[in-house]
Amino acid sequence: MTHTGAARRVTALATLLVALLAVLLAPPGRASARAATASVREVTAFGSNPGALRMFRYVPAGLPAGRPVVVALHGCTQDAAGYGDGSGWTRLADRWGFSLVLPQQTTANNISSCFDWFQSGDMERGRGEAASVVQMVDRQLADVLGDPRRVYVTGLSAGGAMTAVMMAAYPEKFAAGGIVAGLPYGCAQAAGSPYVCMYVGATQTPEQWGDRVRAARPGYTGPWPALTVLQGTADYTVKPVNMTDLVRQWTDVHGADRTADVTDTVAGYPHQVFRDPAGDPAVETYSLTGMGHGQPVDPGTGEEQCGTAAAYILDVDLCAAYRLGRTWGLG
Repeated sequence: MTHTGAARRVTALATLLVALLAVLLAPPGRASARAATASVREVTAFGSNPGALRMFRYVPAGLPAGRPVVVALHGCTQDAAGYGDGSGWTRLADRWGFSLVLPQQTTANNISSCFDWFQSGDMERGRGEAASVVQMVDRQLADVLGDPRRVYVTGLSAGGAMTAVMMAAYPEKFAAGGIVAGLPYGCAQAAGSPYVCMYVGATQTPEQWGDRVRAARPGYTGPWPALTVLQGTADYTVKPVNMTDLVRQWTDVHGADRTADVTDTVAGYPHQVFRDPAGDPAVETYSLTGMGHGQPVDPGTGEEQCGTAAAYILDVDLCAAYRLGRTWGLG
């Protein structure tokens, strides 16, 4: 070996070490070269799984301990990985530094792969699909050493309705929830049918709506998760009245005024915020003018853009995942 060859090897080694340090010292919560190795993966053992669901997750490579966890529930006919990627959540996990739990329904439970938000055996604390999702959360927190105070849940359509289930049955587990084209907790029972609930709505007073949530977690005194709702005005699968009823339900639960404290527009869409007696946001809504049934996304590389348009994932120049993440302080 010549002295020149040895010098080149030392230089190459030094360059490699510098590059390695740059990766290891990348600030938490920011996307880096580490993210390139991450992918949606299945977890096959996460508890007794009484709801017979499948658990998938996305963990950015090198994610430090103490980071938030987001549970994202797909809509009917969708799957965990497709929803996680298409909605923009996986990209935001890389950018902001949090992990994702992506529950997946099976056709053995529901032929259309819808979460069974309307079945008493799946929407009650300690039972069925709701219990399975909480077991996934507990497994995720243990595996990634996530922050149990910063666990959030969101979903589309049936996944949105199951989000309301999780917030009502397990309020101590979730700091906030985001419901996209979903339904109030107990809506199928109040309306007498899930389809009446979806297409017509249910006749309940705000207090009656709130009582359904309170009955899901007897004796619980709070705090209750904050709620953000996104709903298309041209949605003929889950009618916009369901957003109105979600506002009635969760403002009652929070003891908030049913008159909005903030009324403005975001990305050209009507936006409202309802504050609780302490002045904190309790319920937030986005009314997406002209949007049908689906998850709003805004494909692109801009700061506020995310998602990829597909069936029931609609390009409307507003990305729900980004808006929810900002509301929750993820980025």
